[in-house]
Amino acid sequence: MSEHIIVLLAGIAVIGGACQWLAWRMRLPAILFLLISGILVGPVIGWLDPDALLGDLLFPFVSLAVSVILFEGSLTLKFSEIAGLEKVVRRFVTTGMLFTWTITAFAAWWLAEFPPGIAILFGAVMVVTGPTVIQPMLRTVRPTAKVASILRWEGIIIDPIGALLAVLVYEFLVSTSAGGAVVETFMTFFKLIASGMLVGIAVGYFLGEALRRDWFPHYLFNVATLASVMGAFALSNALAMESGLLAVTVMGIYLANRKGVPVEEILAFKESLSLLLITALFILLAARLDLGLLQELGWVAVQVFLVMQFVARPIKVLFATKGSTLNWRERALLGWIAPRGIVAAAVVALFSIQLEQQGFEKAEMLVPLTFVVIIGTVVLQSLTAGPLARALKVAEPGSGGFLIVGANPLARAIAQALSQQDVSVRLTDTLWDNVSRARMAGLKTYYGNPLSEHAEVYLDTSGLGRVLALTADEHLNELACTRFRAYFGPKRTYALRVSQVEKGRKSVSTGGGQWAFGEKATFVDLSRRLARGGEIRQTNISETFGFEQFCEKYGDRATPLFALDPKGKIEVFIDENTVVPKAGWVVLAMIDPDPAEIPKRAAKTGPAKTADIKPDLPDAPATAT
Repeated sequence: MSEHIIVLLAGIAVIGGACQWLAWRMRLPAILFLLISGILVGPVIGWLDPDALLGDLLFPFVSLAVSVILFEGSLTLKFSEIAGLEKVVRRFVTTGMLFTWTITAFAAWWLAEFPPGIAILFGAVMVVTGPTVIQPMLRTVRPTAKVASILRWEGIIIDPIGALLAVLVYEFLVSTSAGGAVVETFMTFFKLIASGMLVGIAVGYFLGEALRRDWFPHYLFNVATLASVMGAFALSNALAMESGLLAVTVMGIYLANRKGVPVEEILAFKESLSLLLITALFILLAARLDLGLLQELGWVAVQVFLVMQFVARPIKVLFATKGSTLNWRERALLGWIAPRGIVAAAVVALFSIQLEQQGFEKAEMLVPLTFVVIIGTVVLQSLTAGPLARALKVAEPGSGGFLIVGANPLARAIAQALSQQDVSVRLTDTLWDNVSRARMAGLKTYYGNPLSEHAEVYLDTSGLGRVLALTADEHLNELACTRFRAYFGPKRTYALRVSQVEKGRKSVSTGGGQWAFGEKATFVDLSRRLARGGEIRQTNISETFGFEQFCEKYGDRATPLFALDPKGKIEVFIDENTVVPKAGWVVLAMIDPDPAEIPKRAAKTGPAKTADIKPDLPDAPATAT
């Protein structure tokens, strides 16, 4: 028996890993493959029965998994970001959300004949979209920056809000079903809210203090955070049953908005654990799907999905974008894209089990109806959003912007030079000092590992169509090119050699991309030249001063980096580059100071100190940015 359980658990891990890899290769949301796999190994083949496998542990596992996922989602909900968003985005996640909730609940009540309370709960869950589903779709569709920004922030913000609404509706249903006086019912309801709020804020405060004051070593940040989340969930449930989800959501929001808490550090724990939970949860939940109930719903489930797709979403978008600068084409695309994801499936599965046990009518229908909506939105929108965006002319035509991996001095100098030419750039780095300096220079950044699962969801690539790896870690450069080659293509992926390859030393590849800036250019050499006074200059090529004259004038002092034609199209100088800048082009090049000018500069500023240069000079190729 134990061997059979081991085989099942290992099988879930293997199938989940294969689904994640397949989703990455096909550039589609992983949820689609996970749901299909779960249905195949569960109700279709009968190989996996989650209730028999986990027994009484199924409900606690789903509860804890949802609590971790909700905490991670709420940890990205910052009030400052909501306040700074445009009016249309605020409407999307506030009053506009009420349209989706109301119309969806009405469709579930009228078409599926759900009781009012169950229909309202279903509507509350269905307001979410989810960044884990939105972001992979945006990378494939590549809409304009305004559309991508609205969809991305809607998914990030509305995820914990929708889950919180569902929790509150569920708590109200449970408290009112207990009978008794109305006053007692409302007292129970407010007790649930008070327990969740107080426990969430209290645990969030103590965890925040511990992280701010370094009471834990760095390697225990993730463990301490996970333990605190589970502790808050259990404590709140002990005080008031089913208030734990509210507690972890409030806890995440509190930490996200408290100054001095290294939120970026504790978000890292989601990299492996949350991904594993999402993978396992989707397979287990899909395997529990009752095909008999799905057949009983029949076309009613499709009708509810069609109402959500063609009525609820367009009405929400029309209201939210009223009076904005968005044109009708952008509004049409916004009205089409709204896939549902992990939070919808997990929360519905969790509440369905509880409501079923308490005798709520048609509670068992929540799961199959939700799965129809998830599969319908993901499949339909993944296959049609790209062609629709191109037909509406709101897709970016081969954007020339750069995602620059690394925010070191060399990367910042290159990014500033590109920005001055109106080329979109975004720098990413794992060192806060580099990111902070880039932000102070007015450059867009992402703080974190660009290869992480967190980056898969939250790294904004709108306006970007190329990758330029500029770190002192040759292996990170290679991995970054390999990762983003799937999104941008091998001819739009570049890496800078860290140093010249020594004899007998194995050369690191570009991960399927191309070497940037020519055969002799290296990160070490360009960084040292920059530290010694080199500059990235703009040179206008004309009939009287062609590219040949440019090369003759500067000689070895210049390393051409980029060339822009009169239409603004940018080319990167590479080893086998055959593009020769012509009249009207602009060349960006690293140019060393004229040797004749160095004595004059030294006389004015004094000799450069070695200590002033060392921090910018990587001594070994293995040093990570």
